Amino acid sequence: MVVGVLGAGTMGSGIVQVAAQNGHDVVLVDLNSKILEKSKEQLTKIMGRLVEKGKITGQEAEDIKSRVTYSEDIHDFSKCGLVIEAIIDDLEIKSHVCTQLEQIVPKGCILASNTSSLSIASIGASLSDPGKVIGIHFFNPAPLMPLVEIIPAVQTEEETLEKAKAIIDGWGKVTVLCKDTPGFIVNRVARPFYGEALRIYEEGIADFATIDWAMTELGGFRMGPFTLMDYIGNDVNYTVTETVFKAFYYDPRYKPSFTQKRHAEAGYLGRKSDRGYYNYAEGAEKPEPNKDEQLGKEILERILVMLMNEAIDAVFLNIGSKEDIDLAMTKGVNYPKGLLSWADEMGLNNVLSKLEELFHEYGEDRYRPSPLLRRMVRNNEKFFA
Repeated sequence: MVVGVLGAGTMGSGIVQVAAQNGHDVVLVDLNSKILEKSKEQLTKIMGRLVEKGKITGQEAEDIKSRVTYSEDIHDFSKCGLVIEAIIDDLEIKSHVCTQLEQIVPKGCILASNTSSLSIASIGASLSDPGKVIGIHFFNPAPLMPLVEIIPAVQTEEETLEKAKAIIDGWGKVTVLCKDTPGFIVNRVARPFYGEALRIYEEGIADFATIDWAMTELGGFRMGPFTLMDYIGNDVNYTVTETVFKAFYYDPRYKPSFTQKRHAEAGYLGRKSDRGYYNYAEGAEKPEPNKDEQLGKEILERILVMLMNEAIDAVFLNIGSKEDIDLAMTKGVNYPKGLLSWADEMGLNNVLSKLEELFHEYGEDRYRPSPLLRRMVRNNEKFFA
């Protein structure tokens, strides 16, 4: 089967590499010739490194590169059985592009969106055959990150879902099935990792470095929230938060932070601008955290119970199965443990008590415990035996 990828940016190029390494002929289309050339050069470099490391042979590298066709014409998707769009996360643009693609691709071709948060149903609504549309959300970098979220819209045919899942499973990826709701699993459940860390900073409880230290050294997370936001880009991370907030009808649990907004407005975007929450300019020193263990534990617990509550609520609202939700957070964002398993370990009664304490102190809906959490504590239940 020929696979098409629309958009030669970092994500699109990564998906191309994955598909080509798994034996598919791939057509990569982008209207910008310079971006296409950059994608081609990048694939050549990556293949060279893999050969140097002994991961593949020189002949295998050449075979992989030869499977990829670079084009500025979307009509070159005419023989594809699957087309994945990886363009700007704008609903109007995606819908328009998918309408164009439907006129070009063969009947039965799956049209997939790599969107991280937009409605798949809305994208499908622009098509004459919406049953062929589905969300296939990779994580960056696509060749290295194992998780892929598969998101059927209400219009998606069962055959489309089964075929899409089988293709991505065949690429050696870990797939999880998600309901078509804002942020899907990972970008929904992960919001408190950033949002509550920002809130703790805004209250003057701790600085960026101390919060990051608590989450990495005491919590076992690979990156602290501020280091991670600087890595992602404050503009990108803020936009996702704002999108999810609006999509959930301004639910206070997803409320964006003025601190992050001001950093983005100031051009403090993170590593890509040499300045974010930290200064990345040459010679700049990273601030030292306050390594008070009691303070660190309080920070960790507060962020952690908010994450756990979000994961529990995702189960409550059937966003995904409990197994898929834990898998998504460990494989998609490298959390040290699945949040539901971690909540079992902490004790659901302790999670509930901490949330009720926060809710009582602040009187804000962002701290409301999930009804499922209350129910499970009342019935003395656990997520996993």
